[in-house]
Amino acid sequence: MAHIGFLGLGDMGQVIVPRLIAAGHEVTGWNRSPGKDAELKSLGMKTGDCPASIASTSDFIFSIVTNGAAVKEVALGDDGVIHGIADTAVYLDMSTIEPEVSREVHSTFKSAGKTMVDAPISGSPITIAQGKASLMIGGDQEVFPRIEKVLLDIGAKATYIGSSGLATQAKLSINALLMIEVIAFGEAVALAEKGGVDREVMVNAILNSVAASPVLGYRGPFILEGKMPAKPLADVAVQQKDMTLVLEQGRRLSMALPIASSANDIMNICRGMGLGHQDFVVAHEAYLRMGGITS
Repeated sequence: MAHIGFLGLGDMGQVIVPRLIAAGHEVTGWNRSPGKDAELKSLGMKTGDCPASIASTSDFIFSIVTNGAAVKEVALGDDGVIHGIADTAVYLDMSTIEPEVSREVHSTFKSAGKTMVDAPISGSPITIAQGKASLMIGGDQEVFPRIEKVLLDIGAKATYIGSSGLATQAKLSINALLMIEVIAFGEAVALAEKGGVDREVMVNAILNSVAASPVLGYRGPFILEGKMPAKPLADVAVQQKDMTLVLEQGRRLSMALPIASSANDIMNICRGMGLGHQDFVVAHEAYLRMGGITS
């Protein structure tokens, strides 16, 4: 058993914390806005006043928050992790943010004699709950053996990627591929429908073909009649936030990303059509409208 601090009790925290508790760890949670801890407390999670106080009693401190600014506040702010964490503890940030921010936080921790790694998780709430998510680590390599076991209590695989920021860099590339794949799926199904193929028949054909993938396996059926979840796994705005980070990396690295740019444009079209509140697999609906199949 380890004493674990968990900062950020949003959709991802709601499924990660129960896995840590089920593995026998003592978890103390905190969220920037109140009202998200009731169910987790019923499972045995304790709560703390601020990141620094939680860090002071934790062996491992995880955070998963909205953006780079939030990470810096949680990690380095007046009540941030850095002011409470012990020299023997490890801070793991799971947020999908700019690699440059991960490196900045890592450098500040290292200068203070503390340990921080970027630890993004690849998986949706569904795959995390199923224990099928994977985690990537960026930071000092000697830290990885110390944290590997607790990572495997969250997901099925944990991989050391490289120095600070490289796990976050890898996560952005994975998210770009995921978004492109889901949007291409919507385009392919819409094309088949325009040609006369029944939608459900086409979805099943794809899921039984070499083009099938885990993300299409659980997200693809959402486009069938009445199957779109009321609460999206990741709505258009959330997914587009990650793609914006991807495109900014392309700018910084002087790297052309034409397919990612096109995928981002489809997300703009979805928002323009009033579909932005739905899971981003709704791109299929945008293609139907553009193709004149629905209005």
